[in-house]
Amino acid sequence: MSPDHPPGLDLDRLSALLERERPGLVNGPLSGRLIEGGRSNLTYALSDGTARWVVRRPPLGHVLATAHDMRREHRVISALHPTAVPVPRTELLCEDEEVLGAPFYVMEFVDGVPYRTADQLAPLGPERTRRAVLGLVDTLVDLHAVDPGEVGLADFGRPEGFLDRQLRRWGKQLDASRDRELAGIDELHAALGRRLPRSPAPAVVHGDYRLDNVLIGEDDDAIKAILDWEMSTLGDPLTDLGLLVMYSMPLAMPDSPVSTTAEAPGHPAPAELIERYAARSGRDVSAVSWYTAFAWFKLAVILEGIHYRYTLGQTVGRGFDRIGDLVPVFIEHGLTTLQEG
Repeated sequence: MSPDHPPGLDLDRLSALLERERPGLVNGPLSGRLIEGGRSNLTYALSDGTARWVVRRPPLGHVLATAHDMRREHRVISALHPTAVPVPRTELLCEDEEVLGAPFYVMEFVDGVPYRTADQLAPLGPERTRRAVLGLVDTLVDLHAVDPGEVGLADFGRPEGFLDRQLRRWGKQLDASRDRELAGIDELHAALGRRLPRSPAPAVVHGDYRLDNVLIGEDDDAIKAILDWEMSTLGDPLTDLGLLVMYSMPLAMPDSPVSTTAEAPGHPAPAELIERYAARSGRDVSAVSWYTAFAWFKLAVILEGIHYRYTLGQTVGRGFDRIGDLVPVFIEHGLTTLQEG
């Protein structure tokens, strides 16, 4: 298909649907393009020549609905839009698979830049980089300050026993990908289980909160939109903080297929991010090392799953041949973080 008619986006059917459900929204022939950089769900930019939108749908082919729940993403973004949390405005949810072959939703297009690597951040300079990353913390505090009940999300998850379920879930994920010895991974999993902290009051949790899942304004370096809500739920807000701290630690691995932005000049140190979150949220963050170690464990499991699929010939692309070498590094970071507290 042409770049303006990418796979998974039937523009004729989509145009007919929008004309029927949202008359007056579109004022011209539609064109679309796949936005690169998405993880599992597919994201397309849509335009009628004047206005722009974004379409979000599951991957092509057979997928588990529970892993690519468009209704869930649409629901949380719609609920958060009236709050201080920057999210796109939603336009339409379509669960009729006859239109695009899978459920999908349409939202407004937000101008902004997703910074994925330290090299991409570097041209901003130390001062602007620092401002952007601190804004990431402030926006996370705003998210966690939302009362789920007040925005219609009281039943969005099961906060009771959240950390225990998360630990068991990722342990099962690890077992599903086991085909080699991984020194320390069972030790890390067991140690996390023994030291399970007591969760604070539940909040809306993003689940994958990091710099490349937000859009940064080119003029003011402010957070314009938080994206990729597929892992969101009600749970322990400090899991978001732990993941953000993990991604703020240098990997010291040049040319790594998994990068952090930590080595960009001006990037705040993890300790400053933790202190800022604590001061602005009022939450006790004394157990943050557990949450950070859990983030290292979770990413080690995810990377091992990618490596496992690579060994089976089920992944194609650059960098997959080096993913397996990263897993022991993430395990070691997790163990060290937990031991040092």
